[in-house]
Amino acid sequence: MEFRSAFPIAVLLGAVLGATAAGGEVRDNAPVSTAAAGIVREASAAVSDATWDIPVVRNAPVERFIGIFTERQQDRMALYLKRSGRYEGMIRAKLRERGMPEDLLYLSMIESGFNPTARSHAQAVGLWQFIEETGQRYGLRVDAYVDERKHPEKSTDAALRYLQDLHGQFGSWYLAAAAYNSGEGRVARVMRQVTGSEKGADDDFWRIRGRLPSETREYVPLMVAAALIGKEPHKYGLGGVQRWMPLESDEVQVPAGTRLALVAEAVGVSEQELKRLNPHLVRAVTPPGKSDYAVRVPRGRTPQYAANFAGVQKRAAEKAVQERRDEQRRLAAMRRHTVRRGESLWTIARRYDTTVKRVQSANGLGSGSRIRPGQRLVIPS
Repeated sequence: MEFRSAFPIAVLLGAVLGATAAGGEVRDNAPVSTAAAGIVREASAAVSDATWDIPVVRNAPVERFIGIFTERQQDRMALYLKRSGRYEGMIRAKLRERGMPEDLLYLSMIESGFNPTARSHAQAVGLWQFIEETGQRYGLRVDAYVDERKHPEKSTDAALRYLQDLHGQFGSWYLAAAAYNSGEGRVARVMRQVTGSEKGADDDFWRIRGRLPSETREYVPLMVAAALIGKEPHKYGLGGVQRWMPLESDEVQVPAGTRLALVAEAVGVSEQELKRLNPHLVRAVTPPGKSDYAVRVPRGRTPQYAANFAGVQKRAAEKAVQERRDEQRRLAAMRRHTVRRGESLWTIARRYDTTVKRVQSANGLGSGSRIRPGQRLVIPS
């Protein structure tokens, strides 16, 4: 999943990586601003208030990102904290079910800012920023109708399976996170060069950090900084952020090839609300085929769907039939004329008792378009 994160690029290119591009070296002892340093010192004094299930290292790279998040990127971090309320409970529950550290939640924050439709410069998509090949490898459907990288629950399941595999390979959540960013092959190669083994401990990330690509080098410090702020935002000037409520929903079985607009009409909500609940339906229609497809509707709307959908579907079918008939009548009412030598649009329009503009419009002709002998024209009735 090489260099495909939506969130780190936005922060890093404007901050840490900018120093490298300008010819400067990003050092672990690089200073933070006076204001940020004050916030960091204050937070450090009380960091023990929170409990953790991933290692929390307070060093210069981590504090540098805390400074970025609490100054230049504070509005961005506030938005991500708002969104976290929508998905945090679901992600933590799935991590807990698998016996994984719940604070890996913050890997999703630095991947996408908790935006299920986020797309990176490398065409990685979703809460966990899967590229298409890796998403499909971990069981996500990606085609012209469905992109399950945008499905919050299914993409979370896939991401956690991937992280478990990486942890099994490297023996460390820090190394697994680095491999999630740059690919397991790169981290494995550097680990063998530096330590003689792919498997290691969290401390080994700091040992190999200088040999990793720039984005990956900052990835773990970025995750730790996001976790520190996310768990105790009041210590970093973000205590007033109101988190969004989770999107509570039920699933209904919808026939193949059905527009979400019809489902929305049946359950009495806007099409936009259903799109928000079903971001993975990229065409706002259930995929074609023989099988019904599960569509999310707001919690408690299943009875309305059961009572109303058949009628909505019937009216939509009748409307489509009527529209086809109207179109057939319109086409039948149109006449055809083959242009003869010496004719102009004016003489043709006069012959059929219509106007030049109507003939031009019916044939997609501009005001300066010319006609030629043998050309077939549609004559509006």
